[in-house]
Amino acid sequence: MKRMFFAVLFTAAAFLSAQTAHAAKKPAFEGYKKCGGCHKSQKDSWLETTHAKAFDLLKPNVAEKDKKKAKLDPTKDYTADEKCVGCHVTGYKKQGGYTDTMPETKAKYYVGVGCEDCHGAGSLYRKVHSKAGNAFKKSNEKSPRQDLVDAGQSFDYQDECNRCHMNYKGSPWKDAEEPYTPFTPEVDPKYKFNFDKAVKEIGKRKGMHEHFKLRGVFEGEPIPKIRAELQKGAKEPAAGEEEKEE
Repeated sequence: MKRMFFAVLFTAAAFLSAQTAHAAKKPAFEGYKKCGGCHKSQKDSWLETTHAKAFDLLKPNVAEKDKKKAKLDPTKDYTADEKCVGCHVTGYKKQGGYTDTMPETKAKYYVGVGCEDCHGAGSLYRKVHSKAGNAFKKSNEKSPRQDLVDAGQSFDYQDECNRCHMNYKGSPWKDAEEPYTPFTPEVDPKYKFNFDKAVKEIGKRKGMHEHFKLRGVFEGEPIPKIRAELQKGAKEPAAGEEEKEE
């Protein structure tokens, strides 16, 4: 009986340990400063996009005509309105993500639609990139792209975009839910979202950052459909930079 008791106790302890380890491995958001450490060229390009400045749209007396059309008060400060903030910052209400109480010195790396809003919370896959990059430099050894997925990196860019651009009442997107965006195609046709078109609007005052040539560090699925087309016009990264997987 005593032996059985300890066996059960050991099994329970092992289960709890596994559960704790699993929870500890949940990826967290880190802000664009971490991403920009290796992706400086992309970060600098992104800082000039409309996505980088998305948080500013929530401030009073900004985009007044658009707010009036959507029946919003253009004089109101929406920077703390939880119905709005999620689509204007990085990782809102998620582990490591933006919070209203963040000190400004930290929050500045989370305001705007940042890297991790498209690619997923980066605390774990950033380490996979580093390890795989070192292996590739050393012996040209490629790593499975699935390792990135397992570490939380998203390759379903369209779905990540739809989360805000298609999240309105009556949307054809199956995952639309409250709180809905008030900026719908009925309010203004310019809000009709076309992913294939939007993802190619690249550069200053556009939605997307410039793209840079990848080195082939990873192999296998998943490969985003848009990747090949974006790589055709991709630039060489700045000297000393190693572009990681997109």
